[in-house]
This record gives sequence, structure tokens and C-alpha cells, in this order.
Amino acid sequence: MRLKPIWHSLNKMRKVPCIKSERLVLKPHGIDYLDSTHVYSSDLSNTLYMIHLPNQNKEETRDFLENVSKEWEKEVPDFYEFAILLGDVHIGSVCLYLDESHETGELGWILNKHYWHHGYAFEAAATMKTFAISIGLKRLIAHCDDQNVASYKVMEKLGMKLVSMTKGRYNKASKEESKERMYQLILE
Repeated sequence: MRLKPIWHSLNKMRKVPCIKSERLVLKPHGIDYLDSTHVYSSDLSNTLYMIHLPNQNKEETRDFLENVSKEWEKEVPDFYEFAILLGDVHIGSVCLYLDESHETGELGWILNKHYWHHGYAFEAAATMKTFAISIGLKRLIAHCDDQNVASYKVMEKLGMKLVSMTKGRYNKASKEESKERMYQLILE
């Protein structure tokens, strides 16, 4: 609940939040992180289970980050995309995309593969869960490829429950159909 007053006062000043967890800092993502974002977002092995990645070129990454920057300028954003920093090193991103009612948020994350298996994805996602509560969301959802065990283990550790498993997922890096898991968490 401490995030709510911090967020609102910063928003009124036309600034955006910087959120700290035990080891990480979440800062508004944007064009300042073009090179480091392109490293992980264009790497096939890093994005194997992603629907919209890998990016084919730096221009594609730039377009995405420019769109993210524009969203941060809105009075009430429809999504929040944060860069994940470990010290001064940009290691990935975590996001929250809101539905039309702004009551449900879809949680997502990606880390540079050199930072996998250290608990950073969980720490960033747990921080976003707290942020979601502070902005009044009622529910979190998250999706992942059925083969992306690391991602669905993060969802389960967050307390999210599997609500569906469907066919028809096509990841950008693959021509094969896969299954998609959907998790949800009711926030209190």
C-alpha cells in the first residue's frame, strides 16, 4: 500500500514511478534502453516462447520503445512497461497491460538469458503485483507457452492459479502450434 501515495504524487508532477525491490530497481522503460533491450529481444534463444518476439532489427525494437515512452506520458496509462535494473545494468523488462475497465492487468516479463535462474523474474513480478494492488487492480492474469516451465513456475510462486490450457498459440520464432497456459490471481 505504500506505493499508492508515491505513485499519485509523482503522476501529478508529470513524472513516473521508480520502484525498488530488494535487489532490483524498476524504471519506466523507453528509448534510453534501446541497445540493451535489443540484445535480449532479438535473441532467438532468449525469446523462444514469445508471441511477438524476437525482433528482426533494431528499428523494430526502437518502434516498440517509442510507443512505450508515449504511454508513460499519458495521465492514466493503459499499460506500464518497466525496465528491470540490477545495479546500473538493464537486465530485462516487466509489464502490466490493463483491460478496458482498468480492473484486470496482464502481467509479463522478459530477462536477458544471462540473468536467468537467479530469482530476478519472480522478484520483478512480485514487485509488479504490489504495484497492481496500489493502482487498484482487482485481478492479474498471465499467459505463457506450455513448454515455458520457468515462466509458469514464477506464476505459481506468485500465487496465481492455472485457469485454462488452450491450443492455438503460435510463437513468432516457430511455425508449430503450441499450447498456452493462462493463470490468474484475484487481488485483495
